[in-house]
Amino acid sequence: MREITLHDTLLGEVVPLCTREPGRVGIYACGPTVYARIHVGNARQFVVFSLFKRFLQHEGYEVTLVANITDVNDKIYAAAAAAGVASPELAEAMTARYVADTDRLGLGRPDHEPLAGNTVAEIIALIQVLIDAGHAYTADGDVYFAVRSYERYGELSHRRLDDLDQGEGGVGAERKRDPVDFALWKGHKPGEDTSWDAPWGRGRPGWHIECSAMAEAILGLDFEVHGGGTDLIFPHHENEAAQTRAARGVPLARIWMHPGMVRLDSEKMSKSAGNTFLLHAALDAYGRDALIAYFCSAHYRAPIEFDDERLRAAAAAVGRLREVARRVVPGASPAWSAPLREEFFGALAEDFNTPRAMAAVFEWVRTANRASEAVGDYDLREMLGVLALDNVLEADPARGQATPQALALMREREAARRERDWDRADSLREELQRLGFAVRDGPDGPELLAL
Repeated sequence: MREITLHDTLLGEVVPLCTREPGRVGIYACGPTVYARIHVGNARQFVVFSLFKRFLQHEGYEVTLVANITDVNDKIYAAAAAAGVASPELAEAMTARYVADTDRLGLGRPDHEPLAGNTVAEIIALIQVLIDAGHAYTADGDVYFAVRSYERYGELSHRRLDDLDQGEGGVGAERKRDPVDFALWKGHKPGEDTSWDAPWGRGRPGWHIECSAMAEAILGLDFEVHGGGTDLIFPHHENEAAQTRAARGVPLARIWMHPGMVRLDSEKMSKSAGNTFLLHAALDAYGRDALIAYFCSAHYRAPIEFDDERLRAAAAAVGRLREVARRVVPGASPAWSAPLREEFFGALAEDFNTPRAMAAVFEWVRTANRASEAVGDYDLREMLGVLALDNVLEADPARGQATPQALALMREREAARRERDWDRADSLREELQRLGFAVRDGPDGPELLAL
């Protein structure tokens, strides 16, 4: 196995990946809060950690990827109330949408996708340990983590304690001993339709304790990589790290890995900001392969702008890969291929540098295009397989030519959209996908894109 390094947010530097057990890696990636369909920003986390798992498996590691689903949360209560449905009903519906939308990425599922609502017993037990150790206290049915009881608080986010805002607004402020404390358990309030019994009163978990309990339940303690977007460093991951170490005396994870935000007009993409581009819409517009290539075009730690120009560039890059498929044949690669293969995998080993890896792929393509005869595809197929783009090598040159059937389906879908029959439009989109097409809705009307 070659040495693999990653940037650790806690240490602020690139460090070697050291495993608890030889050859085994556990990854916990914070997943979505299911109060609405996910956007491209959520999808970046899903793609980064799915591809990172593929790379580790290529290098010979046995990998367990856990990506939780937060199905108990204030945002779900609020969204359900606004929609006039029960919060479990909304969470279940949005979880199904999340799974369906991310399935379209063709990356498979994480090994475990725990629900917070199914982990309440473990959460209650962890909170009780914190209370018994003097790191948490009860207050009128709530339970709060006593931040100043944990001397290392702030080490992950590199923030001064007195400058911190837990983002809980004024909720529970009168019950906290200190404004910097955060909720582990929230007592039941009128209008909340989901709650559980606990030794300190009926209620439901706080957000941060959910992930600590789910991660420990599946991966244990001191596992290899904990991940999530940079927006989760504080307070979510800071609080996870603090409460677990305070309770257990050992770190939750060895490396904290944080992909950057997806931005529209240089602003972070989020559901609450109202500037979202939903994943299913992006897949409809640009296709799965272009979206994967788009994410690989930037280093995972860097913010990435989401706009039509970048997505068109990614689609063009995928087109170049499809073109080279006509010039390669099954079999061993030529001698000039080996250094490019080594550059590709070396780039991924150094803080998962996908742009450098993609540069090696396209240098391979340029060299193959200059060759006077067909080139063996083994190395190219191996490289693209790690990035889940090897399917482009199977492209049939005839595939993607708009057939009368596909054009008719596209026109039917457009009519359904005009009539706001979204279920019918989604059904027609899925039928087009089975024929090998995505629909891009542009200013000049819809057009068919080959998948």
